[in-house]
Amino acid sequence: MVPIIKPQELTAIYPDKNLVLIDARTGKDALAKYKAEHLAGALYVDLETDLAQKTADPAEGGRHPLPPIADFATLLGKLGITPESHVVVYDDKNGANAAARFWWMLRAIGHERVQVLDGGYNAAIQADIPTSSGSEKPAILSAYPHSKWLLPTATITEVEQLAQNPDYLVIDVREAARFKGETEPIDLVAGHIPGAVNIPFSTNLTGSGALLTPEELKAKYTSALGNRNPENIIVHCGSGVTACHTLLAMDYAGLGIPKLYVGSWSEWSRSDRPIATGG
Repeated sequence: MVPIIKPQELTAIYPDKNLVLIDARTGKDALAKYKAEHLAGALYVDLETDLAQKTADPAEGGRHPLPPIADFATLLGKLGITPESHVVVYDDKNGANAAARFWWMLRAIGHERVQVLDGGYNAAIQADIPTSSGSEKPAILSAYPHSKWLLPTATITEVEQLAQNPDYLVIDVREAARFKGETEPIDLVAGHIPGAVNIPFSTNLTGSGALLTPEELKAKYTSALGNRNPENIIVHCGSGVTACHTLLAMDYAGLGIPKLYVGSWSEWSRSDRPIATGG
């Protein structure tokens, strides 16, 4: 299934008995915003508690480590998601934040029928997709069938070993100022992993917030990857969330889904490993 759905495409199939809409907006007031208004029938997921497992020390796994797969499978059951469900997820960051993370996690558990809404919540409102308020009641089911995370991830040790190997490419998707070490608004130390290259996730988007076309994305990333195999690509961000948007973009471009370094800069910058600055 194509990983992106346009608002007009969602309008054409809405509602459908197999369609499960997921609201993955983030921020301290995200739940309040959801209760005030959300796409009709959409169920809310929380990045901090549903899509990550908090640890006492971000140096061990970063700020948003993956939850145990059994916990995620239970969450999917509570959301009424089965292997037959067509899941569409949106956020308020043009699909580039928790929506992409939820997409990646569903693909990683083995679910194929999942799409991110292009342009996110604002695009849906502009397309006159119906909204509702309050809470929705899902058809609670048993846990989603699962065994292990099926998509490739990279550990901090692997990143350290491969970041400066010319046969591999580590892509940092944070904005350029954070990569260069000019500013760091979230983590403790500014800079980047030595050997990593900077391709901000924001460059996957048009000025209006829609994703670039598959052809544009393919040209962009083919140029960056050179002759490297997709399995030799590792993508990271600050905490393993917006990196998923680049994985989404690459999949949309037909380039497959490279490895996700979940711990990302939030883990690396706390590990006493080398830190580079500049371009």
